Amino acid sequence: MKPAEFNYYAPVSTENALDLLDKLGYGCKLLAGGQSLVPSMNFRLAQPGALVDLNQIVELSYIKETNDGGVVIGAMTRDSQVEHDLLIKQKYPVIPDAFHFVAHPQIRNRGTFGGAIAHADPTGQVPALVLALNARCHIRAKSGERWVPAEEFFIGPFTTVLKPNELLVEIAIPPVAPRSGMSYKQMARQAGAQALVGVVAVMTLDEQKRCKQTRLVLLSVGETPVLAKEASKFLIGKELTSDVIQHSAELASGKDIDPGSDIHCSIEFRRHLARELSGMALQEAFTRAIQ
Repeated sequence: MKPAEFNYYAPVSTENALDLLDKLGYGCKLLAGGQSLVPSMNFRLAQPGALVDLNQIVELSYIKETNDGGVVIGAMTRDSQVEHDLLIKQKYPVIPDAFHFVAHPQIRNRGTFGGAIAHADPTGQVPALVLALNARCHIRAKSGERWVPAEEFFIGPFTTVLKPNELLVEIAIPPVAPRSGMSYKQMARQAGAQALVGVVAVMTLDEQKRCKQTRLVLLSVGETPVLAKEASKFLIGKELTSDVIQHSAELASGKDIDPGSDIHCSIEFRRHLARELSGMALQEAFTRAIQ
């Protein structure tokens, strides 16, 4: 099929794009990688009156280290660039670990880091990653700017706090504390397919190798990526024995999520996957933290 008729704009600067968003408002859609938007337009599930193509805005593609040891990633940075960047691999190895499961290399060559976040697919790995890493989203409009924590950015399936005149310009990931480990686990029907369940674990230990902090995030189990607060809270101050990790995984699958069912996976099987994958991710994060 072919998309409905629309006006096309290709700004060459962030300021130019913000001017267009301020003028067009609800009548436009932003084109970043286009991996989701273009098929939706072709099937006429999305019929914007205007398309604002961000691909000419080179200033939004970068990966930079911050003064505090964190990293900022421009919204138009390609997924493959993030996946293979040496700074990202060194500081946040869970990101390339997870990107290995994101569709296929050709898709990652086109998709953008910020586009995946703004798209807010509850089955997407990138929203879960930025939530687990406690990232902040830098949002700009013609009238000003604001920073929004990842915990507040996602408000529903494919829905974020972004207003029609706003643009996600960069994502700031804070430095990871010493004695930290990370892990990503998922189960999918086949390579490159959406995860039936995915789990990101970021764990920090104290000097006695007890849990100081954990951020456990699950995807494909709700309307947004889910921060497993009960499971994470349970681990604080504890020696991470197999029994402790297993109980945390049971809290994640039983209390922290309210999964739905579909043609691929029942509620019961999703809870089972959540429990098993959470246990695996927590164990691996712990092992990496003590190395």
